[in-house]
Amino acid sequence: MDKELQQYQSRKTKAEQKTMIGGFLILPGIALVLTLGDHTIFLWLGILFIIIGAISIAMGASAYSKVVMDFKLNFLKKMMGEWIEEGEYYPKRGLTKTEVYHSEFLKRADRFYAEDLITGKIDGVTFKSSDLKLEERKTRHTKNGTQTYYETFFRGQMYVFDFNKTFDGFLQVLERGRPISRRKYEKIKLESMAFNKKFTTYSTNSHSAFYVLTPHFMESMMKIEREHPGQIFFSFIDTQMHMAINNNKDNFAIRMFRKIDQALIETFKKDLAIIYDIVDDLKLNKNIFKEDQS
Repeated sequence: MDKELQQYQSRKTKAEQKTMIGGFLILPGIALVLTLGDHTIFLWLGILFIIIGAISIAMGASAYSKVVMDFKLNFLKKMMGEWIEEGEYYPKRGLTKTEVYHSEFLKRADRFYAEDLITGKIDGVTFKSSDLKLEERKTRHTKNGTQTYYETFFRGQMYVFDFNKTFDGFLQVLERGRPISRRKYEKIKLESMAFNKKFTTYSTNSHSAFYVLTPHFMESMMKIEREHPGQIFFSFIDTQMHMAINNNKDNFAIRMFRKIDQALIETFKKDLAIIYDIVDDLKLNKNIFKEDQS
């Protein structure tokens, strides 16, 4: 593995060097144009530096994007199959709008981005997850007229877990906001004051909500919230549990001038830890979500 990582790192370093060289050429080029631009020879020399520098940066950026995508499509995709049962990884794909809005706790975005889709099983529980970035279109009035801009209201991850059991009613447990739905959700209070202080609970069936949100289950949700910073949202709908965490973070990110090495791989494994925590702490592999109606 180390040899393979070194090969990716070598390609990445060469791309970064091209980008740096381009920057080093552009800076003196700009200086020549601004300070000695009155002299034709220095003006053209400065322009030449800027052009060559821009070309070098473009070539470096292109090479960098290619090595990152090669790493994800080949190395990381293979690793995901080893780390997760039936694990599949699609860096260019994400959860669909339908899957995201089915959670009923995220409003519709004017700009919707989803990538780094993972599917598989944890202890027999089927799941899928991806990074999300949702933006809202806004306008502001200035002396120069009306300006349009986009503001990010969610950037993080969403996880969808499937079960063989159907939830009785609709249930949401949110750190912020309220359900985005026309269903007749009602706000309910649980026995735990600490839980009520951290989360707001909405349900269309209070009896079912109390059945699902046992003291142990609430404590486990609190544990996940403590160990994974960010605003957390849960919803229990039909045969799925949705969870999202708004943490201003992209999983499996590869940064400029950060080595592709074993330490980075360990970081990627930690990005997956929350999935294991959800299944294990919330005991999603147990048949606890439906009462015996007989």
